[in-house]
Amino acid sequence: MNRAILLTALASQLCLVAGQIFIKHAMNLTNAEPVPWRRVVPRFALGIATLSGWFFLWGGLLQRAELSWLFPFEGLSPVLIVLGAAVFLKEKLTPRSLVGILLISAGVALVSMS
Repeated sequence: MNRAILLTALASQLCLVAGQIFIKHAMNLTNAEPVPWRRVVPRFALGIATLSGWFFLWGGLLQRAELSWLFPFEGLSPVLIVLGAAVFLKEKLTPRSLVGILLISAGVALVSMS
């Protein structure tokens, strides 16, 4: 595969992770009393827009590359989401989640080598 497809695959996964984090951040804001809708709606809309970007990038990738080559990138999204949640949402990483990240990473590496 060429470099453009690789970079697009990475960009699609970053869009997926960013969209999930934006939507989670918006939903966290709804726990406040009173609900600050002027802050919630833009973050929620940004999450939807970012996830839409992921959808269209992924569709374009499916058109240009083999699914067996692309699918390991989907395996990276749980790892990236956990790390993104820890960094941007200040969620705690437990030892169990770190072991899970290592196992997922090893599985993605094994699948991509075949």
